[in-house]
Amino acid sequence: MKIEEINQMGKELKDLLKLKNPPVAVSLVPDTHEVPEGINKIEEKMRHCQMVDKVRKEGSEFYALADDQQCKGGAAVMGLQEMAPKLANGDVYYNLNRYKTINSARRTMQQVPRLKAGSTKAVLYGPLEKVSFIPDVVLVIDTPKKAMQLSQALLHRFGGRVNASFAGIQSLCADGVVQPYKDGHISASLGCGGSRKYANVAEDEMIIGIPVERLHDMIEAAHEMFG
Repeated sequence: MKIEEINQMGKELKDLLKLKNPPVAVSLVPDTHEVPEGINKIEEKMRHCQMVDKVRKEGSEFYALADDQQCKGGAAVMGLQEMAPKLANGDVYYNLNRYKTINSARRTMQQVPRLKAGSTKAVLYGPLEKVSFIPDVVLVIDTPKKAMQLSQALLHRFGGRVNASFAGIQSLCADGVVQPYKDGHISASLGCGGSRKYANVAEDEMIIGIPVERLHDMIEAAHEMFG
């Protein structure tokens, strides 16, 4: 898939579904690879979800290393670093009163999609319609109706069902990026406290993560269904 095709699909997806903001392209650079030339490093530290919001609001392209990620939980699930033991074992969310028992918190954290620590060197971010790299995952943040249309387009060719898996935590990192990156299927998430507080995910918005390999068929279907 060529960059020009990626950019064109970004424009078509935004126009066909009348999305509020451009889809966000994300690429996880493996530890054995180098960051592509010509992409600037982000200038300030912020959370992964804030970086996604920066792209969809400003249209900027950049990369971030582990040290640039303010939310170490997000950095850990994306494979940039080790996860802190208190987060991995559920202590953090239990102490925040998100779960009644430490066991329910632990079970939840054990099921959060996660990549091996150190397997990712950097994360690339950019607007799909202008991006200069091939993404791994495309994030769409929009209304449930738009999420429905994306799901319908995804199933147009082969049928089936969309299976959503989320826990109301780590929505733009684990749910939106890592899950589709690992299993190759679209992901759907209702967001989390962090993404709604720091990344301005509105009350009437949800998150869809699309593996880039599924994008072409989805765009073709969207043309037939909504064009």
